[in-house]
Amino acid sequence: MSILRFRVTGSRDAVDGIVARLNGIDELERVEEVDDEMPDMRDDSSSSQLPDDIGPPMRRILVETPHASANERVHDMLEIAARDLDVAVEFVDRF
Repeated sequence: MSILRFRVTGSRDAVDGIVARLNGIDELERVEEVDDEMPDMRDDSSSSQLPDDIGPPMRRILVETPHASANERVHDMLEIAARDLDVAVEFVDRF
C-alpha cells in the first residue's frame, strides 16, 4: 500500500471538489481530510492576525492507494483539479 500526503490551499468548496474527484477514482483505498493537530499554532503570537497572516485556509489530505503505480494517476488528477479550481496543491512526505 502506498500513501500520498498533500496540502491544499483554497476555499472549502474547492477542497470538497478535489476530495470528490479523488473519491471518483475506483482503485483508491482511502481518501481522508486530516485535521490539523494544532491549528493556527505560532511561535510568536505578537504578529498573529496581521493582514499577511490572513488568507485561504490550508487543508491536509491523505490518500491510500493499493500500489505505487496509482500514485501517478492521482498526481495527474490533482494537477488538473488545482488548475480548474484555482487552488495550490503541495505534496509532502509528512504532515
